[in-house]
Amino acid sequence: MKLFRFLLIGIFFGIVLTKSEAVSWYRIFEMFKFQSFHMYGIIGTAVITSMIFVFLFKKGTIKNYVGEKIIIKDKQKGFVRTLVGGTIFGLGWALAGACPAPIFVLIGQGILPIIVVLVGALLGAFLYGVLSKKLPR
Repeated sequence: MKLFRFLLIGIFFGIVLTKSEAVSWYRIFEMFKFQSFHMYGIIGTAVITSMIFVFLFKKGTIKNYVGEKIIIKDKQKGFVRTLVGGTIFGLGWALAGACPAPIFVLIGQGILPIIVVLVGALLGAFLYGVLSKKLPR
């Protein structure tokens, strides 16, 4: 029951994604063809919100759900790794028409063919876990 609030936050997030049309394949298609600012505005808002939360985490204002301070480790350097990973993520997003969060929202909306995308995302995460120690650092 203590974790019930996370379910409520997830439901709220799904509603926000749906109402903002962030789960719409057509909106994502427009974004990748540079035809609309809509998704860039949503992503920009998410980036700014994340920056504020990270600042508050580092300051110690926001703690985790058990009251402990959230510690953010320094990021590893690696422009090439970021570029390759971002390119793979972006290609998957463009081909599937959904990034990870909308996959679950679309399943919740009853759009069951997206389960194929979920299986692919889980398989990719699994393969990364298996191969991560062999990849260049």
